[in-house]
Amino acid sequence: MADPRASSAFPTGAGAGPSTGRTPAPPTGPAGQQTATVLVVEDEPAIATAIAQRLSAEGWRVEVARDGLSGVDAANRLRPDLIVLDVMLPGIDGLEVTRRIQAEQPVPILMLTARDDETDMLIGLGVGADDYMTKPFSMRELVARIKALLRRVDRAAQAASAAPSDPPLVVGDVTVDKAQRRVYRAGEEVHLTPTEFELLVMLASSPKTVLTRERLLAEVWDWADASGTRTVDSHIKALRRKLGADLIRTVHGVGYAFEPPVG
Repeated sequence: MADPRASSAFPTGAGAGPSTGRTPAPPTGPAGQQTATVLVVEDEPAIATAIAQRLSAEGWRVEVARDGLSGVDAANRLRPDLIVLDVMLPGIDGLEVTRRIQAEQPVPILMLTARDDETDMLIGLGVGADDYMTKPFSMRELVARIKALLRRVDRAAQAASAAPSDPPLVVGDVTVDKAQRRVYRAGEEVHLTPTEFELLVMLASSPKTVLTRERLLAEVWDWADASGTRTVDSHIKALRRKLGADLIRTVHGVGYAFEPPVG
């Protein structure tokens, strides 16, 4: 069950009344843009309803699933643009939900965790989550994180269609195919989440150059708030776990540099 402290993050009265699972939203967003569909997988009724109401007020179509298996089924049926997913769920937990969903379709997943434990965060990122938030959280930050994730997906799609003939980026034994959004190390393909891919492209495009956490946060996550630099650190650890710890050098107090071994 979701952490009961999380209820303090929402306005008084939010979540009152029954939830029908689907929250109606306008058919289009600002300036006639197509509305994104967001799936919320959360078993705590008050939290799920509060999230759905706020996201619906932002102009997104929202559907709620109350347990892990229902979340997997809803993802396969809806093909959402983004998923907000609690880790602690009845049936199967959020980690297994992420594995099953990402095996069928690449979709941005923002994971909600009741524990501020870096190990849990790394496991979540390792199975395919793109971002995480620790309960209790502010609704304003949740909306900002979702908007940033959706912008990154749109930006990546535009980049891939604009330059389909771009040659792959090759640095050492790492090959980054930006057009196909595939990554290889020593000829072996490595699966990265959309966020991990964007982070790697940023680092590998300027090898041996130290990039600050603040710059990475601004350009990859599209955030101006430096308080999110821990998110950068966690994604770097996830990248190292997948690609090898020898590729990215930490410059303490500053940031990171992509430095593949020579030879």
